[in-house]
Amino acid sequence: MKTYPILIALSLIFLGGCGASRMTLEEQEAVAQKTAQKLDSRKFRINVDYMMPRRGGSKSVFGSYHVTIDDTVIDSYLPYFGVAYRVPYGGIAKVLTFKDDIEEYADSGWNRGKRIIALSTDNDEDFLVYTITVYDDGSAEIQVRCRNREDISYRGSLVTDE
Repeated sequence: MKTYPILIALSLIFLGGCGASRMTLEEQEAVAQKTAQKLDSRKFRINVDYMMPRRGGSKSVFGSYHVTIDDTVIDSYLPYFGVAYRVPYGGIAKVLTFKDDIEEYADSGWNRGKRIIALSTDNDEDFLVYTITVYDDGSAEIQVRCRNREDISYRGSLVTDE
């Protein structure tokens, strides 16, 4: 019977802490506006902090993993875990660490608080299609479809304060 006051006190502390980190409406609108400006300029960077391979468990990643779009160039620095169906013989594999030209770029525009950007590139080793979903709060998801490897997904956030 004495555990009830302790549980109530802990739950109040937990709930009080949850409300303290919420943004005001003005802050949310400012973040959404910065996010839209970055995506409109086609010069943005998404820092990745979580990866979800098709096999095995999802895991947090640490370091400077990112995808940077600079108009017609993609700079991809992402970790990869998965099965390769066909890889080049010899040398060091690029996998998802490369800088190359974007072949196709399609932007869906804003719809229900998110924006989907699809782009493709051929890095001499594999043909890759990146589907980037950016939400108005700056959070992002990246799905990478490969021709010669298993697909993989990532989560991260758009860098708005550069």
